[in-house]
Amino acid sequence: MRGVTGRLMLLDTASLYFRAYFGVPESVKAPDGTPVNAVRGLLEFIDRLVKDHRPDHLVACMDADWRPQWRVELIPSYKAHRVAEEHAAGPDEEEVPDTLSPQVPIIEAVLDALGIARVGVAEYEADDVIGTFTARAKGPVDIVTGDRDLYQLVDDVREVRVLYPLKGVGSLQLTDEAWLREKYGVDGKGYADLALLRGDPSDGLPGVPGIGEKTAAKLLAEFGDLAGILAAVDDPKAKLTPAQRKRLGESRPYLAVAPKVVRVADDVPLPDVDTVVPRTPRDPAALEELASRWGLGGSLQRLLATLVA
Repeated sequence: MRGVTGRLMLLDTASLYFRAYFGVPESVKAPDGTPVNAVRGLLEFIDRLVKDHRPDHLVACMDADWRPQWRVELIPSYKAHRVAEEHAAGPDEEEVPDTLSPQVPIIEAVLDALGIARVGVAEYEADDVIGTFTARAKGPVDIVTGDRDLYQLVDDVREVRVLYPLKGVGSLQLTDEAWLREKYGVDGKGYADLALLRGDPSDGLPGVPGIGEKTAAKLLAEFGDLAGILAAVDDPKAKLTPAQRKRLGESRPYLAVAPKVVRVADDVPLPDVDTVVPRTPRDPAALEELASRWGLGGSLQRLLATLVA
C-alpha cells in the first residue's frame, strides 16, 4: 500500500458500530424484523464524519483477529476475560450482543457496495491496521475511535489526531498533544509507556503493582521513557522510592514483553486498496438490493448525498 496524500480518515469500525448499536434503539428494524440499528447508526456516523471533516481518503479498519495469538503468547491474560464461555461458537470468540453479530456482515456488504475501503488483515487487530496506515500517510490523519489505546499515535508534527466520540459523532473530543499533556502528562509517544505501566483491566494488562496513572506520568516526566525508568531501577542514585524500585524490578519480565503487546503495529502487510472517498457507489445494484432488503432508508440516502457533494 502506497502512502496516501491528502487528509486521511481512519475508522475504528467495530468501536463505532458498537456505539451505534447501543446508541440507536433496537426497534430500528429491517422489513423482516431483523434489528439494523448498528447498520443505520454507523451510516449516520460516517455521513456526519464526512460532512464535518471532508476527508480525501477514508478507510473502515476491521478486526480480522481481535486477540492475535502473538500477543497472547507474550501476555496470556491479554483480553482473556472477553472470551465467551461455553456458548461461544468457537475458541477465542469475543462475546458480543446476540442482535449485533448478524448486523456485521450487513455492514461489510454495504461498505463494499458503497466503495468505502474496508481493510482487515489476518493476525492483526484494527488498531494495527490503523497504525500502519498512519505510519505510511503523507498528509494529515484523523483517527476516529472510542479506544484510548490509539492516543499513542497522536503526533502534532505529522498532523495525526484522534477524534474521540463523546456523544455519537456529533460531539468529538479532538485529541492532540496539548490535550494529552494536560490530561495525562505525556505526548502521543509517551502514552503507550503510560498505558503499560498503569495497566488496563479491560485489555487484561496487569501493569506494575502500585504504579497508577499519576505515578506512571511522574516517572515518565522524570526519566523520559520506559527504557529510562528501567535504567533508573539499576541506578542507586536515581530518584525512586524503595517500593517503586522493588515493584519495577519485580515486573521486569512483564515490562520486557508489554511494549510489543501495547504498541500498535506499524508494519502490517496492507492490501493495495483504493482509499479515495467514493463519490458514487461502486456497485449501485447491490446497494439498492441491500437498501431494500434491510430498510436502510434515509440513513443511506443522506450518506449518498454527502458523498456526492
